[in-house]
This record gives sequence, structure tokens and C-alpha cells, in this order.
Amino acid sequence: MTALPSHAVDVHSDQRDRDWRARVAHAFSRAAPHYRERARAQQAMAEHLLQRLPDSADGVLDLGCGPGDLTAELAERFGAGNDDGAAVHGLDLAPGMLTEARCRHGEAIDWLCADAADLPLPSGSLDLVVSNLAIQWCPDLDAVLADVRRVLRPGGRALINTLAPGTLAEIGQVWQRPAALLDFRDAGHHRRAAHEAGFRRVEVTERIERFYYPDLSAVMASIKGVGAQVARDGARLSRTDVARAARRFEALRTEDGLPVSYHLLTLDLER
Repeated sequence: MTALPSHAVDVHSDQRDRDWRARVAHAFSRAAPHYRERARAQQAMAEHLLQRLPDSADGVLDLGCGPGDLTAELAERFGAGNDDGAAVHGLDLAPGMLTEARCRHGEAIDWLCADAADLPLPSGSLDLVVSNLAIQWCPDLDAVLADVRRVLRPGGRALINTLAPGTLAEIGQVWQRPAALLDFRDAGHHRRAAHEAGFRRVEVTERIERFYYPDLSAVMASIKGVGAQVARDGARLSRTDVARAARRFEALRTEDGLPVSYHLLTLDLER
């Protein structure tokens, strides 16, 4: 087989990345009207970031802000909209999410529609970047962390929640369709990427967060309702697949309900 020229490989890779970003943006835009009510797990995991916030920050970015609830908390914490308050930005790839954010939280926050690997902010303009369960959707982790470091001032911090292998293990088990799940990157991968991006302090903590649901429909809503229905080609589920999954999931039921596990990584990075 004849090898493709390197530039042809790059073109194909770039196209795949663009297609993936378009699918993610579309899925999350569709999910936007119902995201808040179905994102119980996401909201619970955001608390780990809120507990680590600095006392002050002049220039704050919520990366992958969704409908803006965490962004609004950051704005309240750091005084956005006040004469002496911080500039707070909420950035998301999905236009639908930003529409929801503007409707709910107004224009005191600077809402930006952009890619996490190409932040439309000046270098050295922020003290703090916060991101809750967004960068696992980004195909190029190195580029994302490099640009996060770029926009931070010396001494600035990035507080990031993301997901590692083992996340949604029950989903892969009961559907026996691991190709429908994201390729989550492990803690070592994130440490290496953060060091290569140039962060002078890199702390990565790991924990398992488990949530329980009454039935398979509620499990599906918790995943699809937050935009996570993006799947690779060939990963669509038939009615027969769903019926089989329901039977398998019942074998995992506990007194609390059907479990869904998230392997949470929290990155605390300092420029």
C-alpha cells in the first residue's frame, strides 16, 4: 500500500477534527434547552472546582461554559459587572449553549463562541481559567493546554475537571459498545501535556464519582440530555440493543438505583 504524503495526512486529520467539532457543537446546541435540568452529575462535579477558587482574580474564563451557570457563579464571586470587578468570559463551541447562557445570565458576562484550542483572548490577559467537563471533547489536548497557558498571566491558574478511562464503564458493559464512548485520556497523559505546555506547577487528582438513576430511560436522559449522544459511525443503537441493555443494567442495580460512574480528573495548573 502506498503511503500518503504527510501533508495529505494532515489535511485528512484537520478535516476529521473539523467534522468532530461540528458534531459536538450541534449535539450540545440541541441539548441546551434541557441541559440544566439533566446535568445533575456535571453540576455536582463542578463543586470540586469551586472549592479550589482563589480569593481574587482579575480576568476569568469559563472554558466550555454550557448554559453559563458556573460562569455566573464565577461572575458573582469575582464581581463581574462592577466598576472594580473582574472581566469574566464564558466560552463554548455550541451556539445554542451561549443563547441559553445569555437568556439566563445577561450580558455582564462576555460570551464567546470559539474553540478551546484557539481562544480569542490576548496572551497574558487572565488570572484564572476554569473548565468543568469540557476538554475531554477536544481532540488535541496539547493545543488546548498550550492556549490556556498562553492566555494566563505569570502565576495564573487553570482549574480543570475532565474525565479519564473508566468513565461510563457501566454504559460500555451493558451495551457492549465501547466504540460509542469517548477515548478518555488518563492522568499521566494530562500530566505530560500540562508539563509540555509549560505550566510550572501541575497537580492532578483522581476520584470516582458515581450517580444513580431509577431506570434506563433516566440513564439515557442523563447522558443524551447533556449533549453526550455524539457517537462514532456504526455505534447507533437499535431497539433490540436497548432492550438487551436494560436487562444487563438490571443486573447492576443497587438499592440506590442504576449506577453510572465518572472517573474524574481535577487539574490544578499554575503558569
